[in-house]
Amino acid sequence: HAVLEEMGIDRAHRASSRDLDFEDVLREATGGRGVDVVLNSLAGPFVDASLRLLASGGRLSEMGKTDIRHPDHVAAEYAGVRYRAFDLVPDAGPDRIGAMLRELRALFAAGVLRPAPVRSRPLSRARDALRELSQARHTGKLVLDVPAAVDPDGTVLITGGTGTLGGLVAEHLVRAWRVGHLVLVSRRGEDAPGAKELASRLAELGARVRIAAVDVTDAAAVADLVAGIDPEHPLTGVIHATGLLDDAVVTSQTPERIARVWAAKATAAAHLHAATAHLRLGMFVLFSSAAGTLGSPGQANYAAANAFCDALAAHRRAAGLPGVSVAWGLWADTSGMTGHLAEADLARMARTGVNALGTRQGLALLDAAVQHGGGHVVAAGVDPRTLAGLPADSLPAALRALATTVGGSGAGRRTAAAAGGGQQVDWRARLAGLSTAERHRLVLNLVRGHAATVLGHADVDAVQADASFKELGFDSLTAVELRNRLAAATGLRLPAAMAFDYPEAAVLAEYLLERLTPDDGAAAGTDAVDPVLNELARLDTTLATLVTDEEGRQRIAKRLSGLLTKWNGSPTDPAGPTDFSALESASDDEMFELIDRELP
Repeated sequence: HAVLEEMGIDRAHRASSRDLDFEDVLREATGGRGVDVVLNSLAGPFVDASLRLLASGGRLSEMGKTDIRHPDHVAAEYAGVRYRAFDLVPDAGPDRIGAMLRELRALFAAGVLRPAPVRSRPLSRARDALRELSQARHTGKLVLDVPAAVDPDGTVLITGGTGTLGGLVAEHLVRAWRVGHLVLVSRRGEDAPGAKELASRLAELGARVRIAAVDVTDAAAVADLVAGIDPEHPLTGVIHATGLLDDAVVTSQTPERIARVWAAKATAAAHLHAATAHLRLGMFVLFSSAAGTLGSPGQANYAAANAFCDALAAHRRAAGLPGVSVAWGLWADTSGMTGHLAEADLARMARTGVNALGTRQGLALLDAAVQHGGGHVVAAGVDPRTLAGLPADSLPAALRALATTVGGSGAGRRTAAAAGGGQQVDWRARLAGLSTAERHRLVLNLVRGHAATVLGHADVDAVQADASFKELGFDSLTAVELRNRLAAATGLRLPAAMAFDYPEAAVLAEYLLERLTPDDGAAAGTDAVDPVLNELARLDTTLATLVTDEEGRQRIAKRLSGLLTKWNGSPTDPAGPTDFSALESASDDEMFELIDRELP
């Protein structure tokens, strides 16, 4: 196409000639005359095609080594065409080559000649570039661009730089990478907790630090930040460590919750990319999360935002820019994002086979990720032995291979029943022949045992049968884990909101028992009672979380008292049902007496 454009053939003409032979297109462009010179490095039928393109008196200069023709044979087959094969170094010699280069330089400087098109490829795509070169699908030069290194005398910008992880990374860059200039970005700047102390520590290590208060979700602010970096110490690296959590199960997600999490992670990453795309950076590191790769219950919005960061790193690398997205697991150091996690939360994560990373381990993984050369890596404290003891269908696909490898060796392999809480048990057979009370006790113990495990309790007695799951400390994430564990143990497909629809262990046990023995009539006597008890349990949970004023409380209390009065009444009650037929003729005293009796 570049050659055709040089010859004045526009795109419309080329499109209309798409089905024509390329030789015909060129002959048409030259008025049927042909071209004067072919500089050839092809072989086989391509050499013959080039010879046919030459006009009378034309010359083919053969640079290739694999298909050398004899000049006499060429002259006999292609009348009026001159053919010469040459090897530049021995044929011309260094003096002649020097003279040619000087002449060419003068012609280029005068504008008589223009350089051939140049297209660069990152060194990581050398295989693609060489394949294109070998197939002669290019015009001009293909150049492999060696990536820039992080310049110790340059500046590294860290978003979230005054936070826990940002501070650890900043200090590591100064100590291990000898980075001398840092720009630490956060929304509060120097007013962020510990920011001034961090700057002092880094200064003592010999670094020059600037702490900037910038909203990285503002494209103009990010552009001004990058443009304002000292040109004597140009930007050499970017580390995007900002993030925001707003956990909730999918059904509780709202546009507002998604927007908050997306802005801090994904929008800010896009602004950093746009503001630095024209710069020759040594690194562009995005702190992503394993939630976007492995999944994490209750973190749909966070997973989506981090998946965008993973895709952005791939996009940058495809464009020849540096980019790596590090999908982190949990760090042990408490940060603003993870400070709310309790011991039970950490224990719950450890049971999934992913442990918290220590500081030294995390920083070593950061170094490895930058040096790895890939665009997306997962850096997490994965425990293969724990994975090997978990049901395969409960693991992310990316971790199943690790579990299979360890499990196959027999080392540390737990039985499926022990790991999954009895998921291989035939509950129908196990419950057959038991009394109603024994069945309920067995399933109740199953529920209490898994609930205690999820909450991090060693003793099943920590979960009482009539205690509300919410009062015990369950939230949306732990409720999902309880659902998953019971589903694996029973083989049932259970609803995501199971722990909220059946908010007590006893109520949940009744629900599971009904699902496990749907055709058994042993508990038929309770069929009419169970729905009422379930509704009362849900009402109990609703009232426990209800926020209302005194008037509202009184209205609810009167309504509940009225329901209880009706339930406690019976057909043999002396008072009998209230007769409202004489209401129109009742006196004021009789009206008040009726209200007091019906709405105590």
